[in-house]
Amino acid sequence: MLETIEATLLPIVQNINTYLSNYVLIFLLVGVGLWYTIKTRFVQVRYFGTGMKKVFGNLSLKGGAQKQGMSSFQALATAIAAQVGTGNIVGASGAILTGGPGAIFWMWVIAFLGMATIYAEAVLAQKTRKVDKDGQIQGGPVYYITTAFKGGFGKFLAGFFAVAVILALGFMGCMVQSNSIGSTIETAFGIPAWVAGVVLVVICGFIFLGGVKRLASVCEKLVPIMAAIFLLGGLVILVCRIQYVPATFGMIFQYAFQPNAIIGGTIGYAIKEAISQGAKRGLFSNEAGMGSTPHAHAQANVEKAHDQGVVAMAGVFIDTFVVLTLNALVIISTLYTKDGILHTPDMLKSALDGGVVTKANLAQTAFGTVFGGNIGAIFVAVCLFFFAFSTILSWNMFGKVNVVYLFGKKNPKACTTIYMIIALVFVFCGTLVSNDLVWELTDAFNYLMVLPNALALFAMTKVVATSLKEAEK
Repeated sequence: MLETIEATLLPIVQNINTYLSNYVLIFLLVGVGLWYTIKTRFVQVRYFGTGMKKVFGNLSLKGGAQKQGMSSFQALATAIAAQVGTGNIVGASGAILTGGPGAIFWMWVIAFLGMATIYAEAVLAQKTRKVDKDGQIQGGPVYYITTAFKGGFGKFLAGFFAVAVILALGFMGCMVQSNSIGSTIETAFGIPAWVAGVVLVVICGFIFLGGVKRLASVCEKLVPIMAAIFLLGGLVILVCRIQYVPATFGMIFQYAFQPNAIIGGTIGYAIKEAISQGAKRGLFSNEAGMGSTPHAHAQANVEKAHDQGVVAMAGVFIDTFVVLTLNALVIISTLYTKDGILHTPDMLKSALDGGVVTKANLAQTAFGTVFGGNIGAIFVAVCLFFFAFSTILSWNMFGKVNVVYLFGKKNPKACTTIYMIIALVFVFCGTLVSNDLVWELTDAFNYLMVLPNALALFAMTKVVATSLKEAEK
């Protein structure tokens, strides 16, 4: 029964996603990013150093419990926990398999523009956040959407966004994360995916119950450690494959404009695939413009909204230009170079048709070429567990903010308890269903989130520009 439903739904959702990603998403993401890059006079370049100093100058794994909200670094760690997830490993793998190594170039383009977008999102989240009767900070796109658009239209857009967030992140998105955890652990350790699902539910339930303070405490410790472990492993691979690193960068730039040389097909079709894969996987990876991370940045206790804006930019840089890029370099330098198993279109087609590589096991295969099959699979499985686990924690909080906005006016505690139980059911179910359908459903709701968020970002340009001018004075 379940397989029949999946087989029926998959092509329908795929067709919707193809239209949205090819004709709506790219133009919106690039448009918003270009708009704010120009309006802020390249804030991502001018204030890049400031953002990095604010992050690493005050780096602490013990920020301490705040009276309300989070410290600036805790908010960034929570945002990065959401950004650095399966999008960096499984998502990047899927982009490379489908769009070729050149898809990474387009991810970079989207991320560069996205740094300006996420600056605006963080500033607006700070400017429009509210404190509820229990002293809890509530902030995110629903609040700047209703500020940008008054009356019924604003309420409709905010409600549409809130529903999309709850489905995309709180429910479907968590299924993607747990699905990836279950499949990689099964590959690495032979443990049934459903067992991983049970363990996840128990751990996540404990942290969900602790609210924002427990989440902040976990994220500020987990994120730096998990990133350092993955980066160390990736650098070991690149040192071992150092002679292929120049060719790896060469392929990223060459196949950004000539992807048919590696994935086959006509040049027009291949370029469309490379750009489309880079855009939609870039969105899922760094989430700039999607409207998810503003929920975390709204919680930050900072003097000026601008301060959290420049910190938010650092999050996109770390996510895409550091973690995702390192994973891509490992994959390309081990599998797509002359001695790699995916060096030519024919070799790629044969490996895909034979099930030798999939987006779920591509990174494990790449790390296994140097570490050995078993150790490579275990290393990626452990890293992915922590990446995806931290993402589940952050996305649950983002969904909770919107559940409270929609249903929690009278009794927020009962509302969030019901939401938490449903979310945990989805986390478990993610380890049981097919990878493809989960990804496609998540993509669909992610795209729907972008629409109202992008409209509000355009409408609130003056607020962001004014905030930047005040900070510059």
